[in-house]
Amino acid sequence: MNSPIARSVICASPSGLHRIGYWEWPCQSGQARPPTVLCVHGLTRNGRDFDALAERLSHHYRVICPDMAGRGRSDRLANSALYAIPQYLADCVCLVARLDVERLAWVGTSMGGLIGMSLASLQSNPISALVLNDVGPVLSAEGLRRIGDYVGKAPSFDSYEACLSYTRTIAAGFGPHDDAGWDMLARHYWIHDGPRWRVHYDPRIAEPFASAGGSGPLSLWPLYDAVACPTLLMRGAQSDLLDLATATDMTRRGPRARLIEIAGVGHAPSLIPGPQIDAVERFLKECFR
Repeated sequence: MNSPIARSVICASPSGLHRIGYWEWPCQSGQARPPTVLCVHGLTRNGRDFDALAERLSHHYRVICPDMAGRGRSDRLANSALYAIPQYLADCVCLVARLDVERLAWVGTSMGGLIGMSLASLQSNPISALVLNDVGPVLSAEGLRRIGDYVGKAPSFDSYEACLSYTRTIAAGFGPHDDAGWDMLARHYWIHDGPRWRVHYDPRIAEPFASAGGSGPLSLWPLYDAVACPTLLMRGAQSDLLDLATATDMTRRGPRARLIEIAGVGHAPSLIPGPQIDAVERFLKECFR
């Protein structure tokens, strides 16, 4: 199996400089300039969420999976107010410049999809294909409240088994997984810190989330309507963040996304089960013909 290479890039914010770590999965096909796929995770997660997807895609693509600021190997920001889409967008633009590519595909889960949608709405953007994983221009208050109930709580446990159990609870919306799948979802979400295991993100990411997005519905239709590239929308059929009415509207306006619903899944499809990976792979293959 292919394995990722840990790299990093220095980015700027109003408070100074910070390091963004990212995982590069080299293309196994031997192409000199393979297409690049950038995979961006959800609010509390990190780039290793995409291990299963990235390993498959790396047979034909160069796959890049960043840890956004405050998560995984990336620096924690001195000013917690910067844990928001504008800073994440600026960091990703810096990362794309480091990658030295003119065009790329973007796969974004939840927050990662919002960042991708924001970038794809801008003139002269580099995104040639966009996968939005259970996220859209309207986020339901119910889903935001549920996320707000656990983000930033920073639990710690004295065993990895307890971490696994907690992960199964807060990530139940990811759908059914076998033991290997749950281990994949937990192993990089937790870090062994002395005698305890703790979440691998800065709990202060909850502060701007609570003030900006935790109190009610958020509408970003102007951004979505400005997206022009081919777009795949994946929705958990039981999602509490992206309702069916919004998903259906997304197939009729803006880029007129192709909608795939994943039965038995809420927010958000993990992109670990084979059929979910197959859907992304088919879409990218069509876009890069």
